[in-house]
Amino acid sequence: MFNLRANIKFEQGLEKEKTFWLESELIVQLKAKNEKALEYLYDHYASCMYGVALQILKNEELAQDALQEAFVKIWQNIHSYDSSKGKLFTWLLNILRNTAIDKLRAKEAKHKAENLKSISKKADNDTLNQSDFIGIGELTQKLKPEHRVIIEMMYFEGYSQSEIAEKLGIPLGTVKTRAKNALDFLRNLLKGDNF
Repeated sequence: MFNLRANIKFEQGLEKEKTFWLESELIVQLKAKNEKALEYLYDHYASCMYGVALQILKNEELAQDALQEAFVKIWQNIHSYDSSKGKLFTWLLNILRNTAIDKLRAKEAKHKAENLKSISKKADNDTLNQSDFIGIGELTQKLKPEHRVIIEMMYFEGYSQSEIAEKLGIPLGTVKTRAKNALDFLRNLLKGDNF
């Protein structure tokens, strides 16, 4: 997307090399959508910004993606930059940091979803077969999936509530609430013999 060059040609009547722009001049050129100003910005700030993204994401490919996304956002939103609120570099780093954190959250959410899915499959394949012979399998099938996973992990797989919280990546309080709600639901089913 960006052409990395050490020097940028700058037209002012005759072409001459522009190797340094003042921050105020660079901002004016960026707001005027001068692509050469964007190239200059990338050439002079990208390596430092990449280092910050890499520190946050701990993954080279994700850091490179975050850097590219940040520069797209910078280009699209340069009009909102206000020099009275801070230096350009600070604004650039804030955009990069937010982009990297969004990527990190998306990665963690995907990991949690995959973990929950694999745990749920394991519970479906293993523990329900064990619970069927004592007559509980049918009851646990009536629970919400997020409640069923917790009950199966607690009572059929032997995990503690804190281990479940860690394994599923959810707060301990959420595990306790879901377990209580699931047990209340099962208790009501047994009282009413609705199974």
